[in-house]
Amino acid sequence: MIGLVGGLGVGAAIHYYRELAAAHERDGRPLELVMAHAQMSRVFDHASAGDLPGLARYLADTFSNLKAAGATIGVIPATTPHLAADHLAAITPIPLVNLIDVIAAELTAMAVKRIALLGTRFVVETDLFGKLKAFEIARPRPDEISFIHDTYSQLARTGSISGDQHRLLVDVAERLRARDGAEVIVLAGTDLSTVFNESNTPFPHLDCARAHIRAIMRQLR
Repeated sequence: MIGLVGGLGVGAAIHYYRELAAAHERDGRPLELVMAHAQMSRVFDHASAGDLPGLARYLADTFSNLKAAGATIGVIPATTPHLAADHLAAITPIPLVNLIDVIAAELTAMAVKRIALLGTRFVVETDLFGKLKAFEIARPRPDEISFIHDTYSQLARTGSISGDQHRLLVDVAERLRARDGAEVIVLAGTDLSTVFNESNTPFPHLDCARAHIRAIMRQLR
């Protein structure tokens, strides 16, 4: 049974629920899933303060509730909370399908050398928490990081961004390719999957939410 941590943001959790349900339907198997709500503001407070043990304890408490409801594997449909994944692994009551490991494996399979990340400030400024050392990383400029973070935060809170904001995110991605040599843009924020798709994403990319959902299904099978 999947234990899904919701709320980080709500749109991403709904996206995971919808996609997991569809994948189970294709497999001809029933979806067994429970969900608990976590507070985005609390996660961001811990992340901003660098309090990784505190963030891990908060997530572990959430997983304890999910385990009590029958969950046997844990899923966090958000990137920023994985900042504390190493701390969480030591105390979580159910195993986590680690999104960062999934991203690294997917990029390795794509055989790329230089990448760029779109996501929160915590994701971009740490080059995804220092876990992608096998790759060269083209980091956006400070004003671009602020724009990406603010736009993503709005998306996570409200579930939507404007057409102009989407266009500007595409512009940043294209600059990272042309100016900084990024071969692939990693959509390193699960809510980005709700606004980017094959028809409106003109640059080579890795959709981390889609890759994560594939990995969850592999583990269930």
